[in-house]
Amino acid sequence: MYKVAFNKGAQKEFLVLEKNIQEQLAKKMVDLQNGIFTGDKALKGKHKGKFRKRAGDYRIVYLKENSILVITLVRIAHRREVY
Repeated sequence: MYKVAFNKGAQKEFLVLEKNIQEQLAKKMVDLQNGIFTGDKALKGKHKGKFRKRAGDYRIVYLKENSILVITLVRIAHRREVY
């Protein structure tokens, strides 16, 4: 079981989204909390060390810190603007 935490920027991005998109993203966050990382992809370049989870047309960019079992959500945005 992981703890999922928002950074301030990701929290703001999440709260301005429509409710149905928030619900879709929340389901994916529950997967992260339960340690379900299937289909997630490690990012390259300036985002090296981060991972992304797909949620429809949106992406959740996160850091996984194994030693303390914390997942920090770094960015939540539409796929055309997340990277």
